[in-house]
Formats: sequence, structure tokens, C-alpha cells
Amino acid sequence: MSEARPPLSLRRAMRLLPAGAGVPSPCVGVCRMDAATGWCEGCFRSLDEIAAWSRADEADKRSVWARVESRQAAAESS
Repeated sequence: MSEARPPLSLRRAMRLLPAGAGVPSPCVGVCRMDAATGWCEGCFRSLDEIAAWSRADEADKRSVWARVESRQAAAESS
């Protein structure tokens, strides 16, 4: 990860939105796919997760966030 920014977290993202706004997208506007991992370098989602986001229910979005946070942690520790 070459760009310095705070780690992505659902908890932090939820604090930035008005109450009741729902689960926010993890998109940070750095839209480049990593050929080795298949994840976006900005939000750590796969193309399938990105494409399905707008149709996903809240539980599915939270599940994606859990994977995003896990992938990010793994990338930072390597």
C-alpha cells in the first residue's frame, strides 16, 4: 500500500455519516485493481463485491466490510 491514509474500518466510516444512514461504501476513490490479489488497491474489494454493492442488503455490506478489514490487515502486516 503506497498511499498513507488511516486504515479502513466500518466503525470509523459509520461515525462520519448521519445516524441511520446505513452501511457506507468502503470506496476511497483510489480505483485500481491489484492483479496479484484481485482486490481494489483503495478499498480492498473484489470486482464482484464492488459490482454487487448497490444491490446488497445491510448484512451483506457488513460481511464485505469484515473481509475488507481482514484483507487490509493482512496487506499491512506483509
